[in-house]
Amino acid sequence: MTERPSGRPRTAASRVTVPWVRTRLRTAPGAAAALALLVAVTAFLAAALPPALDRYDEEGMRRALEAAGPTRTSVQIQVSDADMYLSDGPWEDLLSQEAVEGPFAKLLTLPGRALPLDEDQSSAGVRTTRAMKAPDPYLSQPDGVAPVFHLVAQGGVAEHSRLTQGRLPKAPEDPGPGAGSLEAAVTTETAQKLNIRVGSVVHFPRAEGDPLAVRVTGLVAPREPDGAYWSALPELGRPHRMVTQGPVPSQYWAGALLLAPDAGPALLATPGAPARYWTLAPDLSALQGRDLEALTSAVASLEGGPLLERITAAVSPNLDVSTDLDDVLGGHKGLWSAIGPLVAVAAFGTGTVAAVVLFMAGGLAAERRRAELTLLRARGASLRGLAGRLLAETVVVAVPAAALGLLAARLAVGTGRPAQSAVAAGAVALVAALALPLRAVAAHRAVGVHTGREDVVRARPSKRRLVAEVTLLAVAAGAVLTLRTRGTSADGDPTGDELVSLAPVLVAVIAALVLVRLYPLPLRGLARPARRMRGVVGPLSLARAGRAGGSTVLPLLALLTALTTAAFGGSVLTGVTDARERAAVFAVGADARVFGLTEAAKGVEERVRRTPGVEDVTPVKVSYSALAGNQRVSLAGVEPDTYAALSSRLDDGAFDADTLKADGADTVPALGSPALAERFGDDPFPVILEDGDSFTARVVAVRTWTPALGADDFLVVDGSALRAGLEPPTGLLVTGDPPDAAALRKAAGDDAQVQLRSDVVAATVESPLQTGAERVYAAAVAAGAAYAALALLLTLLRAAPERAALLARLRTMGLTRAQGRRLLILESLPQAVLAAVGGALTAWAAIRLLAPGIDLTTVAVSTGAPAAGRALLRADQLSLLVPALAMVALTVGVAAAQAWWSGRRGAVRELRAGDAR
Repeated sequence: MTERPSGRPRTAASRVTVPWVRTRLRTAPGAAAALALLVAVTAFLAAALPPALDRYDEEGMRRALEAAGPTRTSVQIQVSDADMYLSDGPWEDLLSQEAVEGPFAKLLTLPGRALPLDEDQSSAGVRTTRAMKAPDPYLSQPDGVAPVFHLVAQGGVAEHSRLTQGRLPKAPEDPGPGAGSLEAAVTTETAQKLNIRVGSVVHFPRAEGDPLAVRVTGLVAPREPDGAYWSALPELGRPHRMVTQGPVPSQYWAGALLLAPDAGPALLATPGAPARYWTLAPDLSALQGRDLEALTSAVASLEGGPLLERITAAVSPNLDVSTDLDDVLGGHKGLWSAIGPLVAVAAFGTGTVAAVVLFMAGGLAAERRRAELTLLRARGASLRGLAGRLLAETVVVAVPAAALGLLAARLAVGTGRPAQSAVAAGAVALVAALALPLRAVAAHRAVGVHTGREDVVRARPSKRRLVAEVTLLAVAAGAVLTLRTRGTSADGDPTGDELVSLAPVLVAVIAALVLVRLYPLPLRGLARPARRMRGVVGPLSLARAGRAGGSTVLPLLALLTALTTAAFGGSVLTGVTDARERAAVFAVGADARVFGLTEAAKGVEERVRRTPGVEDVTPVKVSYSALAGNQRVSLAGVEPDTYAALSSRLDDGAFDADTLKADGADTVPALGSPALAERFGDDPFPVILEDGDSFTARVVAVRTWTPALGADDFLVVDGSALRAGLEPPTGLLVTGDPPDAAALRKAAGDDAQVQLRSDVVAATVESPLQTGAERVYAAAVAAGAAYAALALLLTLLRAAPERAALLARLRTMGLTRAQGRRLLILESLPQAVLAAVGGALTAWAAIRLLAPGIDLTTVAVSTGAPAAGRALLRADQLSLLVPALAMVALTVGVAAAQAWWSGRRGAVRELRAGDAR
């Protein structure tokens, strides 16, 4: 047995070291579990954002590519005429199947991973580059114009189609310029629309000799008619109706005849200038949004870069490469560049609130253990050792919880952007782990047992704090000014400028600092009058509010930032909804539109009026080819009173009905567009309709939009001025809340068309990026509200033990339970009202300051939606008031619940000697 320096023997029991972390976790398992839950939820939200954005980006790019179609997204490679003219060998060899299939295998591997290709949908062959007329009388000729055809010898027809009649074509025995006839197949849709059958012969005139005869041997049905194999080349899978150029346009059909894959040399017998071609179809399932830059670079290299040089080396120096894929990708990138910064604003706001709440949780733990940490410092514990032990406590809890949140996010949302998700979850774990040690080190830098009072009223900010506040004010002013002038985008960066994205948060920070400085002033002013009040509750609650802890910046910052984020996000969502509703109104002109009515459709107006949900019906008579002077315009005849009421209800295009009423004079008053008003001014001008009706009109009122005709060049006149009046109308504008869609379509009849505003609202969204941005903002609003409630609860929990002890002492002096409840409520109200009013005002000010730099049009509607003007951010009253009022209600509810619970527990436990309160 060894001896200690003191001379006493060292026993086995004296060598036992109590494990600090395990002891602390066993002592306070509830606090550890609460911190783990907070960290896990926060890490889940932080780690879920990057893969969610990646998924929306990927779905948006894929939707853009699918909407563009294979005609625009495929890469077309075609040799030019010089390929044959500069060749020393026979032209038949250049158009042989070997000359096509040989380079095709090399072309499929050239782009590599930068541009993944779909080998099954890619194609190669020989085709005529000039359309050839087929004057056979049995072919369909809509306006007496002969159809035109391309002859295509493309490989893989048998694998990509199903033979419905006949057989597949064969190449002639001697394919070359001397071929007198060819065999071909056509798709079933081409055969149906152009009146072609198996055995039909299509003749193509030639400059010399007899026409080239092409016999149809079979009909094929494409297996994937919308795939790139059939859709990349125009008219290959289905014919298209074309229009001739000239003063009298005429329609005609354009189609394709499918030759045998080895019949390419036979196309030299046609005047169609045959050429080899290769179509490279991108594999849409392999494209990802994160690869947008590499994909754009690969397309640029194909059109004029290293890949183009490799293509010319593999095929021929005389070729052309064309694609619209770069334009499609550029449009998607522009959409993401407009939406990304708005999403960043929501992410930065919610992230700031979450970080502040984590710091508040650490501050609450440090405050609860103030006596313990003070005693450790007094007994010789160093700051480094104390911080290390506290860090070990929180790391053991925070790191596994953050890992669990990361795993849950990956399972729930997706696996995109793993590095960003891990960094986000790691940042949450780092903040949660450092909050308690940093707060403890700051509070216990000096060794001491007793600390002075930290009353809000007596607190005096230091000069260093003043410098920090002025610096933050300058940074916030710069961010707000930048956002107002430049907008949310940062030179095409889809994530925007981080400082600009923090502008709402910085506004909340400045507001919190200002309110903390102003908060003591009313308390000092009310202190003296409160002493003269009768009763104890009022003066005592005011005194208690003034004696609250002086470190109120962090709770107030959390509440203001959360309220600002919630109100900002709610206003964005409301603005998006309003913009879509407005775009739908511009497209429909009412809640529903019935159009395409004919003279035979009698009684439709009355049936529509009796439809459930219909409040009013406005008949209109529309002509889209009226002549005003020598300019073609759209004209609508209306009933002035009902049409003016409809325009006023829609809050756009409103006018006075009396100004439009025709009084039988020679000149008919008209409501006109700005372009017509500028052209004719106040002068009368003749108007001629397609049915021969004519009158003289004069523009008496100018509007940029009208419900019946939209925003094009238009005229609106009194229907009584028309020769046939409004009977029968060509359309009905229906208002209701909302009208029954099925009943409305039934009342309108089979010949009429019905368009509902609700259907148009759903059609205004074109990309998952837009819906994704909405979901992110909705999640930001919900998370901001939840963190605001949590910050408020942490603030109230910090003072809960002291309040419980106070109520116990006061009850021994005769305080009733009702008075105790009022005392706690009145004590909590000043800070809650301050945060609620300050949060609402801060959110309103932030929205007003930042609105000029935020355009919601891109998020709200598609690029092809009717022009309803720029959708700007506006403050939504519900988004401002509901969170603020909910916070006050939560404060009152928590205070009342605490008073009720303290009353049930009794005063004995709270008054035990030696308890630290």
